[in-house]
Amino acid sequence: MAKTSSKVFEYVEPIGARVLVRKDEPKRETKGGIALPDAAEIPTITGRIVTISAVVENDPDIPLRQYDRILFHPKGAIPVDFEADNQLFVVPVEDVVAVFRREPREDTPKARDK
Repeated sequence: MAKTSSKVFEYVEPIGARVLVRKDEPKRETKGGIALPDAAEIPTITGRIVTISAVVENDPDIPLRQYDRILFHPKGAIPVDFEADNQLFVVPVEDVVAVFRREPREDTPKARDK
């Protein structure tokens, strides 16, 4: 009789007003091209939202979406030891301080002319 292997996929689902963020890699070079030693890394507190909780998804007052790039305060971020090379963090919504957007603002002349 052949054995059937059932693979179970694990995933992290944030609960409450939280998002799961993959932290960006720390910068190892300045914009001018100067290589930095490991001890002098510029701390990175930006990342991309991997998953949002149901609370965040259903709240129209929280302007966060999956795959948004955000700036977050690292003090309240909880590291998730899911895989060795991942830099995943569960971040409370109140610790997200900015969202990077590429969409034109509605009040700009170009956006109004469309």
